[in-house]
Amino acid sequence: MDIVILDGYTSNPGDLSWDALRKHGALTVYDHTPAELTVERARDAEVVISNKTVLGAAQLDRLPKLRYIGLLSTGYDAVDLDAARRHGVAVANIPAYSTPSVAQLVFALLLELTSHVAAHGASVRAGEWERSRDFCYWKHPLVELAGKTMGVVGFGSIGREVAKIAGAFGMEVLACRRPQPGAQPGGDASAGAVRLTSLEGVLSGSDVVSLHCPLFPETTGLIDRDAIALMKPGALLVNTARGGVIDERDVADALADGRLGGAGLDVLSTEPPRPDNPLLKAPNCVITPHIAWATREARTRLLRVLEENLAAFLAGRPQNLVGV
Repeated sequence: MDIVILDGYTSNPGDLSWDALRKHGALTVYDHTPAELTVERARDAEVVISNKTVLGAAQLDRLPKLRYIGLLSTGYDAVDLDAARRHGVAVANIPAYSTPSVAQLVFALLLELTSHVAAHGASVRAGEWERSRDFCYWKHPLVELAGKTMGVVGFGSIGREVAKIAGAFGMEVLACRRPQPGAQPGGDASAGAVRLTSLEGVLSGSDVVSLHCPLFPETTGLIDRDAIALMKPGALLVNTARGGVIDERDVADALADGRLGGAGLDVLSTEPPRPDNPLLKAPNCVITPHIAWATREARTRLLRVLEENLAAFLAGRPQNLVGV
Protein backbone atom coordinates (compact mmCIF):
# COMPACT_ATOMS: atom_id res chain seq x y z
CA MET A 1 0.00 0.00 0.00
CA ASP A 2 1.29 3.45 -0.94
CA ILE A 3 1.11 6.18 1.69
CA VAL A 4 1.91 9.77 0.70
CA ILE A 5 2.40 12.70 3.05
CA LEU A 6 1.83 15.87 1.04
CA ASP A 7 2.96 18.56 3.48
CA GLY A 8 4.76 17.11 6.45
CA TYR A 9 7.24 19.86 7.26
CA THR A 10 5.27 21.98 9.71
CA SER A 11 4.21 18.94 11.75
CA ASN A 12 7.62 17.33 11.62
CA PRO A 13 10.50 19.52 10.40
CA GLY A 14 12.93 16.74 11.28
CA ASP A 15 12.85 16.54 15.06
CA LEU A 16 10.34 13.66 15.11
CA SER A 17 10.01 10.38 13.20
CA TRP A 18 7.53 9.10 10.61
CA ASP A 19 8.66 5.50 11.18
CA ALA A 20 5.43 4.37 12.86
CA LEU A 21 3.63 4.82 9.54
CA ARG A 22 6.09 2.70 7.58
CA LYS A 23 4.74 -0.55 9.02
CA HIS A 24 1.49 0.11 7.16
CA GLY A 25 2.97 0.56 3.68
CA ALA A 26 5.48 2.27 1.43
CA LEU A 27 5.79 5.82 2.71
CA THR A 28 6.71 8.90 0.67
CA VAL A 29 7.10 12.18 2.52
CA TYR A 30 6.97 15.61 0.89
CA ASP A 31 7.75 18.64 3.02
CA HIS A 32 5.50 20.82 0.84
CA THR A 33 3.31 20.21 -2.19
CA PRO A 34 2.31 23.02 -4.54
CA ALA A 35 -1.28 22.83 -5.75
CA GLU A 36 -0.30 21.89 -9.29
CA LEU A 37 1.56 18.78 -8.06
CA THR A 38 -1.08 17.43 -5.65
CA VAL A 39 -2.67 14.98 -8.07
CA GLU A 40 0.64 13.86 -9.55
CA ARG A 41 2.11 13.05 -6.16
CA ALA A 42 -1.02 11.38 -4.78
CA ARG A 43 -2.09 9.54 -7.94
CA ASP A 44 -0.98 6.05 -6.84
CA ALA A 45 -1.68 6.44 -3.13
CA GLU A 46 -4.37 4.60 -1.23
CA VAL A 47 -3.61 6.74 1.81
CA VAL A 48 -2.90 10.46 1.68
CA ILE A 49 -1.82 12.41 4.73
CA SER A 50 -2.20 16.16 4.62
CA ASN A 51 -2.41 19.28 6.73
CA LYS A 52 -3.15 22.36 4.63
CA THR A 53 -2.84 21.00 1.09
CA VAL A 54 -6.25 21.41 -0.53
CA LEU A 55 -8.02 18.18 -1.43
CA GLY A 56 -11.12 19.44 -3.16
CA ALA A 57 -13.43 17.85 -5.69
CA ALA A 58 -11.05 18.74 -8.54
CA GLN A 59 -8.29 16.73 -6.88
CA LEU A 60 -10.36 13.85 -5.49
CA ASP A 61 -12.05 13.24 -8.84
CA ARG A 62 -8.60 12.37 -10.22
CA LEU A 63 -7.46 10.05 -7.41
CA PRO A 64 -9.33 6.77 -8.05
CA LYS A 65 -7.05 4.66 -5.81
CA LEU A 66 -7.53 6.84 -2.76
CA ARG A 67 -9.28 5.18 0.20
CA TYR A 68 -8.28 7.29 3.20
CA ILE A 69 -7.21 10.82 4.05
CA GLY A 70 -5.41 11.24 7.36
CA LEU A 71 -5.35 14.84 8.52
CA LEU A 72 -2.43 16.30 10.43
CA SER A 73 -4.83 18.65 12.15
CA THR A 74 -8.08 19.01 14.01
CA GLY A 75 -9.56 21.28 11.35
CA TYR A 76 -10.73 19.74 8.09
CA ASP A 77 -11.63 22.74 5.94
CA ALA A 78 -8.92 21.85 3.38
CA VAL A 79 -10.86 18.70 2.38
CA ASP A 80 -14.09 18.68 0.39
CA LEU A 81 -16.00 16.25 2.59
CA ASP A 82 -18.89 15.92 0.15
CA ALA A 83 -16.51 14.90 -2.61
CA ALA A 84 -14.70 12.49 -0.29
CA ARG A 85 -18.01 10.90 0.68
CA ARG A 86 -19.03 10.62 -2.96
CA HIS A 87 -15.81 8.75 -3.76
CA GLY A 88 -15.99 6.55 -0.66
CA VAL A 89 -12.88 8.11 0.87
CA ALA A 90 -12.72 8.12 4.67
CA VAL A 91 -11.37 11.27 6.33
CA ALA A 92 -10.00 11.27 9.88
CA ASN A 93 -8.80 14.21 11.93
CA ILE A 94 -6.88 14.48 15.21
CA PRO A 95 -8.97 16.10 17.93
CA ALA A 96 -7.72 17.60 21.18
CA TYR A 97 -4.02 16.81 20.69
CA SER A 98 -2.95 20.43 21.23
CA THR A 99 -5.25 21.49 24.07
CA PRO A 100 -2.58 22.20 26.73
CA SER A 101 -0.31 23.96 24.23
CA VAL A 102 -3.01 26.21 22.79
CA ALA A 103 -4.26 27.17 26.25
CA GLN A 104 -0.68 27.98 27.24
CA LEU A 105 -0.26 30.37 24.30
CA VAL A 106 -3.56 32.09 25.13
CA PHE A 107 -2.00 33.21 28.37
CA ALA A 108 1.39 33.95 26.81
CA LEU A 109 -0.41 36.41 24.52
CA LEU A 110 -2.56 37.76 27.32
CA LEU A 111 0.40 38.26 29.65
CA GLU A 112 2.29 40.07 26.90
CA LEU A 113 -0.68 42.44 26.54
CA THR A 114 -0.92 43.03 30.29
CA SER A 115 2.72 42.87 31.45
CA HIS A 116 4.56 43.80 28.21
CA VAL A 117 7.48 41.52 29.03
CA ALA A 118 9.07 41.71 25.57
CA ALA A 119 8.96 45.51 25.41
CA HIS A 120 10.41 45.91 28.89
CA GLY A 121 13.07 43.29 28.25
CA ALA A 122 14.07 45.08 25.06
CA SER A 123 14.28 48.40 26.87
CA VAL A 124 16.66 46.94 29.45
CA ARG A 125 18.88 45.54 26.70
CA ALA A 126 18.85 48.99 25.11
CA GLY A 127 20.31 50.45 28.31
CA GLU A 128 17.22 52.30 29.55
CA TRP A 129 17.39 50.79 33.04
CA GLU A 130 21.05 51.72 33.36
CA ARG A 131 20.14 55.31 32.54
CA SER A 132 17.06 55.41 34.76
CA ARG A 133 17.11 57.78 37.74
CA ASP A 134 14.68 55.44 39.57
CA PHE A 135 15.04 51.83 40.63
CA CYS A 136 12.22 50.84 38.27
CA TYR A 137 10.11 52.15 35.39
CA TRP A 138 7.37 50.91 33.11
CA LYS A 139 6.84 51.82 29.49
CA HIS A 140 3.22 50.67 29.29
CA PRO A 141 0.37 50.44 31.80
CA LEU A 142 0.59 47.16 33.72
CA VAL A 143 -2.62 45.23 34.33
CA GLU A 144 -3.39 42.63 36.98
CA LEU A 145 -5.54 39.70 35.84
CA ALA A 146 -6.90 38.78 39.27
CA GLY A 147 -10.46 40.02 39.59
CA LYS A 148 -10.92 40.51 35.85
CA THR A 149 -13.43 38.52 33.80
CA MET A 150 -12.33 36.13 31.06
CA GLY A 151 -14.87 35.48 28.32
CA VAL A 152 -14.53 32.18 26.47
CA VAL A 153 -16.28 31.88 23.10
CA GLY A 154 -16.53 28.18 22.31
CA PHE A 155 -16.48 25.86 25.32
CA GLY A 156 -14.86 22.72 23.95
CA SER A 157 -11.72 21.09 25.32
CA ILE A 158 -9.49 24.13 24.72
CA GLY A 159 -12.10 26.57 26.02
CA ARG A 160 -12.50 24.55 29.20
CA GLU A 161 -8.73 24.42 29.71
CA VAL A 162 -8.48 28.19 29.25
CA ALA A 163 -11.28 28.65 31.78
CA LYS A 164 -9.42 26.47 34.29
CA ILE A 165 -6.20 28.46 33.91
CA ALA A 166 -8.10 31.75 34.13
CA GLY A 167 -9.52 30.57 37.44
CA ALA A 168 -6.00 29.92 38.69
CA PHE A 169 -5.19 33.56 37.92
CA GLY A 170 -8.13 34.63 40.06
CA MET A 171 -10.32 35.58 37.12
CA GLU A 172 -14.07 35.16 36.82
CA VAL A 173 -15.10 33.23 33.71
CA LEU A 174 -18.03 33.67 31.35
CA ALA A 175 -18.48 31.25 28.44
CA CYS A 176 -20.82 30.44 25.60
CA ARG A 177 -20.99 26.99 24.06
CA ARG A 178 -22.59 27.99 20.78
CA PRO A 179 -21.16 31.25 19.47
CA GLN A 180 -24.13 32.36 17.38
CA PRO A 181 -25.71 35.73 18.06
CA GLY A 182 -28.80 35.30 20.21
CA ALA A 183 -28.00 31.73 21.30
CA GLN A 184 -28.86 31.01 24.91
CA PRO A 185 -26.93 28.66 27.19
CA GLY A 186 -29.46 25.87 27.56
CA GLY A 187 -29.37 23.44 30.45
CA ASP A 188 -27.51 24.33 33.63
CA ALA A 189 -26.20 27.89 33.38
CA SER A 190 -22.98 27.03 35.19
CA ALA A 191 -20.09 24.64 34.68
CA GLY A 192 -18.06 24.50 37.84
CA ALA A 193 -16.73 28.02 38.38
CA VAL A 194 -17.76 29.05 34.86
CA ARG A 195 -20.99 30.91 34.18
CA LEU A 196 -22.52 29.98 30.84
CA THR A 197 -24.34 32.70 28.97
CA SER A 198 -25.06 33.94 25.45
CA LEU A 199 -22.47 35.34 23.07
CA GLU A 200 -23.77 38.81 23.84
CA GLY A 201 -23.39 38.11 27.55
CA VAL A 202 -19.78 37.02 27.09
CA LEU A 203 -18.90 40.04 24.97
CA SER A 204 -20.53 42.62 27.22
CA GLY A 205 -19.37 41.15 30.52
CA SER A 206 -15.72 40.33 29.87
CA ASP A 207 -12.47 42.21 30.26
CA VAL A 208 -10.76 39.63 28.02
CA VAL A 209 -12.47 37.69 25.22
CA SER A 210 -10.72 34.52 24.03
CA LEU A 211 -11.95 32.79 20.88
CA HIS A 212 -12.10 28.99 20.62
CA CYS A 213 -14.76 28.29 18.01
CA PRO A 214 -14.29 26.57 14.65
CA LEU A 215 -14.57 28.49 11.41
CA PHE A 216 -18.01 27.82 9.96
CA PRO A 217 -20.22 30.13 7.87
CA GLU A 218 -22.03 31.21 11.03
CA THR A 219 -18.76 32.10 12.82
CA THR A 220 -17.02 33.85 9.91
CA GLY A 221 -16.51 37.48 10.88
CA LEU A 222 -18.11 36.79 14.26
CA ILE A 223 -16.07 39.53 15.95
CA ASP A 224 -16.90 42.52 13.80
CA ARG A 225 -17.76 46.16 14.43
CA ASP A 226 -21.13 45.27 15.98
CA ALA A 227 -19.65 42.63 18.28
CA ILE A 228 -16.86 44.99 19.36
CA ALA A 229 -19.48 47.62 20.20
CA LEU A 230 -20.88 45.20 22.80
CA MET A 231 -17.50 44.77 24.48
CA LYS A 232 -16.22 46.84 27.37
CA PRO A 233 -14.17 49.86 26.27
CA GLY A 234 -10.52 48.81 26.39
CA ALA A 235 -11.27 45.07 26.51
CA LEU A 236 -8.62 42.68 25.23
CA LEU A 237 -9.17 40.14 22.44
CA VAL A 238 -7.27 36.86 22.04
CA ASN A 239 -7.70 34.63 18.99
CA THR A 240 -6.07 31.21 18.77
CA ALA A 241 -8.97 29.68 16.82
CA ARG A 242 -9.11 30.65 13.14
CA GLY A 243 -8.27 34.00 11.56
CA GLY A 244 -11.58 34.22 9.75
CA VAL A 245 -13.53 34.30 13.02
CA ILE A 246 -12.70 38.02 13.27
CA ASP A 247 -13.24 40.84 10.80
CA GLU A 248 -9.65 41.97 10.57
CA ARG A 249 -10.38 45.48 9.33
CA ASP A 250 -12.93 46.08 12.09
CA VAL A 251 -10.53 44.79 14.76
CA ALA A 252 -7.68 46.93 13.39
CA ASP A 253 -9.91 50.00 13.40
CA ALA A 254 -11.01 49.30 16.99
CA LEU A 255 -7.37 48.99 18.07
CA ALA A 256 -6.49 52.23 16.32
CA ASP A 257 -9.25 54.23 17.99
CA GLY A 258 -8.76 52.60 21.40
CA ARG A 259 -12.13 50.82 21.45
CA LEU A 260 -10.14 47.63 21.98
CA GLY A 261 -7.29 47.83 24.45
CA GLY A 262 -5.23 45.19 22.71
CA ALA A 263 -5.30 41.99 20.69
CA GLY A 264 -3.22 38.82 20.87
CA LEU A 265 -3.54 36.81 17.68
CA ASP A 266 -1.98 33.50 16.66
CA VAL A 267 -4.03 33.17 13.48
CA LEU A 268 -4.90 35.37 10.52
CA SER A 269 -7.37 35.00 7.68
CA THR A 270 -4.60 34.31 5.16
CA GLU A 271 -1.45 32.49 6.28
CA PRO A 272 1.22 33.59 5.60
CA PRO A 273 -0.40 37.04 5.73
CA ARG A 274 -0.45 39.47 2.85
CA PRO A 275 1.58 42.64 3.42
CA ASP A 276 -1.60 44.75 3.38
CA ASN A 277 -3.24 42.91 6.27
CA PRO A 278 -4.39 45.82 8.50
CA LEU A 279 -3.51 44.00 11.70
CA LEU A 280 0.20 43.93 10.89
CA LYS A 281 0.43 47.66 11.63
CA ALA A 282 -2.32 47.94 14.21
CA PRO A 283 -1.32 49.35 17.64
CA ASN A 284 -1.33 47.15 20.74
CA CYS A 285 -1.50 44.03 18.60
CA VAL A 286 0.71 41.00 19.29
CA ILE A 287 0.79 38.47 16.45
CA THR A 288 2.49 35.07 16.50
CA PRO A 289 2.82 32.83 13.41
CA HIS A 290 0.19 30.14 14.16
CA ILE A 291 2.37 28.37 16.73
CA ALA A 292 -0.11 27.52 19.50
CA TRP A 293 -0.33 23.89 18.38
CA ALA A 294 3.35 23.42 17.59
CA THR A 295 5.09 22.42 20.84
CA ARG A 296 7.15 19.27 20.51
CA GLU A 297 4.86 17.58 23.01
CA ALA A 298 1.73 18.40 21.00
CA ARG A 299 3.30 17.34 17.71
CA THR A 300 4.40 14.05 19.28
CA ARG A 301 0.79 13.38 20.25
CA LEU A 302 -0.27 14.42 16.75
CA LEU A 303 1.92 11.82 15.06
CA ARG A 304 0.92 9.12 17.55
CA VAL A 305 -2.78 9.63 16.93
CA LEU A 306 -2.18 9.92 13.19
CA GLU A 307 -0.76 6.38 13.19
CA GLU A 308 -3.49 5.11 15.52
CA ASN A 309 -6.15 6.52 13.21
CA LEU A 310 -4.63 4.78 10.19
CA ALA A 311 -4.21 1.48 12.05
CA ALA A 312 -7.83 1.61 13.19
CA PHE A 313 -9.03 2.28 9.64
CA LEU A 314 -7.02 -0.61 8.20
CA ALA A 315 -8.38 -2.90 10.94
CA GLY A 316 -11.93 -2.02 9.96
CA ARG A 317 -12.55 0.02 13.11
CA PRO A 318 -12.13 3.62 11.91
CA GLN A 319 -11.91 6.35 14.51
CA ASN A 320 -12.06 10.15 14.51
CA LEU A 321 -13.86 10.22 11.17
CA VAL A 322 -15.26 13.55 10.01
CA GLY A 323 -18.03 14.19 7.52
CA VAL A 324 -19.84 10.92 8.18
